[in-house]
Order: sequence, then C-alpha cells, then structure tokens
Amino acid sequence: MLCRPEIMTAVFTTRSTPLILAGMALERYISICFPLHYSQMCTIPRTLVLICIIFVLTSTPPITDFLIAIIKEPPGFFHTNIFCDHTVVFRDPSTYFKNCVFDGTYLSFVALTLVYTYCKIMLTARAASTSLASINRARNTVLLHGLQLLLCMLAFVVPSLQAALISRFPRLSLEIRYVFFLLVYIIPRFLSPMIYGFRDEHFRKYWTRLTCENRSTIRVRPLL
Repeated sequence: MLCRPEIMTAVFTTRSTPLILAGMALERYISICFPLHYSQMCTIPRTLVLICIIFVLTSTPPITDFLIAIIKEPPGFFHTNIFCDHTVVFRDPSTYFKNCVFDGTYLSFVALTLVYTYCKIMLTARAASTSLASINRARNTVLLHGLQLLLCMLAFVVPSLQAALISRFPRLSLEIRYVFFLLVYIIPRFLSPMIYGFRDEHFRKYWTRLTCENRSTIRVRPLL
C-alpha cells in the first residue's frame, strides 16, 4: 500500500514535464512574436491558471490507475510485499492501454506546440531587423525543449527495452534500472533549470567568474 503513493508521485512528475515544456515554449513565442502584448498576456493570474490546468491533466492518469486497482485487485493485494514498480503494482491490462492514450495525446500536443512555436520564431527572426540576439536565444531554447521532449518520449520504449536487457543480463538488473532512471527521470528535469539559468545574463556572468577563479587558483605545496 505504501508503494502506490510513491509510484503515483513519480508518474505525476513524469507526465507534467512535457506539458511544462509546452508552457515554456508558448511563453517564448509570445515574448518574441507579440512583444508589445507580453505584459498583458503573460500575467501572474494566467500563469496560475496554466499551472492548475497542468496539475489536473497530469494528476488524472495516476488517480485513474489507483481507482482501477481498487476495483480490479482483491483486498489482500494491497498488503502484500512486492517489487515497487508500476507494471507490478498496476498490473491490469486496461491501465496500460489507458496510459498509452494519455501519453500519446499529451506528447503529440507538446510536439505540435514546439514545432509551431519554433516555426513562428524562425519566421519572426527572418522578418526582424533588430534584437536578433533575443530571437536566437528563444529559438535555441525551443530547440532544447525539443531535445527534452525526445528524452521524455524514452518513457515509451524504456519498459520493453529494460525488460529485454534485464532478461539478457540478470546480474546487472539494478545497474540497468539506474541508468534508465537517469535518462528518463533525472536528465529531462535537469535540463530546464540549466537552460533558463544559462540564458540569464547575470547567471552566466557569475558562472564565468566562478570558473575563471577556479582555473586561476594557484596551489601552494609546502617544501620538504
């Protein structure tokens, strides 16, 4: 029973990443294509509404997984000792097909959003004669979001690929799970703060100063 909240939290954070990418791409699109209306369109109340929509959309799949498990599984199943994995805990076939529909819909929407915003930013870059630096930063940001989306799409092929590798190399099962955990769950979330951090001029200035100071540090060794 204690395993289910942990898996539901992991599923929630995993499915929220593509939708957050779509929201950030739209913010870049509005700032470049509609700079005069940016302050009216990207307000704090609208941002909170977008966060609530993302929360509802991403919490729906794990909640429905839990409801299906309550209906389909016997009461004793909730008190058994099992390996804490999504396919083991939520083992009903309808859960798998339902999640495929949810994931396919979410990722298709995000992919279309990224392609649309990137094309619009590129057209704006060709038509604009000033502030090309900010347009190039926005274009690069959307491209990096596309890379994040590709990493998120690894969640579709990870279960079958992971099972095949574990069956072939059973002694390395923990190492294989750990590598896929880094690729699918950690790295896509790590890219967002790095992308927006290095886009900020103040952060880059302090980061450059820090790295230069570390490189110029002279180590003094005592003479024996």
